[in-house]
Amino acid sequence: MNLIKNSKLYKYFYEAPEEDTAKSGQFIDRTTHFREIISPSHPIYKPEEGRYWLYASLACPWAHRTLITRALKGLNKVIGVSIVHWYMDERGWKFIPVNPDFPMDPDDSFRIDGGVKTTGNDISTPTGDISNNRNLLNVDGTYDRNYDFESLSELYLLSDPSYNGKYTVPVLWDLKTKTIVNNESADIIRILNSGVFNEFIDFDTECLHHKIIDVYPKPLRQEIDKFNEWVLEYINEGVYKVGFAEDQEEYEKHVKNLFEHLDKVEDLLEKKYDLLSQVHNDQQSILKEFYTVGSQLTEADIRLYTTMVRFDPVYVQHFKCNLRTIRDGYPFIDLWLRNLYWNHGEFRNTTNFNHLKLSYTRGQPSINPLGITALGPMPDIPQIQ
Repeated sequence: MNLIKNSKLYKYFYEAPEEDTAKSGQFIDRTTHFREIISPSHPIYKPEEGRYWLYASLACPWAHRTLITRALKGLNKVIGVSIVHWYMDERGWKFIPVNPDFPMDPDDSFRIDGGVKTTGNDISTPTGDISNNRNLLNVDGTYDRNYDFESLSELYLLSDPSYNGKYTVPVLWDLKTKTIVNNESADIIRILNSGVFNEFIDFDTECLHHKIIDVYPKPLRQEIDKFNEWVLEYINEGVYKVGFAEDQEEYEKHVKNLFEHLDKVEDLLEKKYDLLSQVHNDQQSILKEFYTVGSQLTEADIRLYTTMVRFDPVYVQHFKCNLRTIRDGYPFIDLWLRNLYWNHGEFRNTTNFNHLKLSYTRGQPSINPLGITALGPMPDIPQIQ
């Protein structure tokens, strides 16, 4: 029997892929059930301020995409967010309970623009006690301020009492009808980017680029789609194919595919850097145009980032993706990654290394039965020199 691939925990953890990429890896058993959009012409889901809510995990790379896009589009005060706790058991993702020992601003889960308030537990310092899961069950997440639910499954069943699928993140939720609009991250990114919420953005208090940024611009869409397709199959999903491989032959096949495509990204970025260096004399100017597709930030960068930022801290040791690290083996991917992390607050503020490290290492006992969480690498993302 395929113990890992058929485990309830694995199926809950691994969020559904875009339908047109389901062919990549027969071991992937994920299906999205909610695929609506938000539009002025939609019979039900029309744009309104404060009507929609995003349920996400800081550990899940697919959910992380939506948090970045929400922040980039200036929607932190338009669409609320709740963050599940990093630990997921076979019953799925949980919210932290309202606990007087860990007080939160009652408006915190609505205006969150980055990580979440914690009690200071930090796995990189001796003061952070991670000797067992129960020690951190009340930190690194938010309570469900909408319904006081304990688990994400309750949200799914409120939307559809007959639902019997997987309880995955992200979820774009409609507070008015109490239903799930969409639970496919690729769709949610496009919905948030579509501009249907622009009328509700207070541009006087948001950064100027929120007025003009389009992470899926028409002139670049074909190139973005082509880039996303192979990145999804061989890198975003590739790390999971490596990590959940059950024999040496399968592992070696997938790890070679993964690093061949990382080499492809590296070559692409090296050529782009060389071209930009012919135009600009300083690195700061180069980095303003140093992106994977075109000369602007797009969803191609967002979707690749959420895997790359987890690569050295998690995938190298936890999933055995250890032919090379990003920081030591891929100088141009590393520079691209550090540029996004340090020069774009929307990326840095939605990346919580404690949360994501603990979720993988404590939530996947078939891979890491002792639940030991590696402290390194230090720093998680080196600063740009």
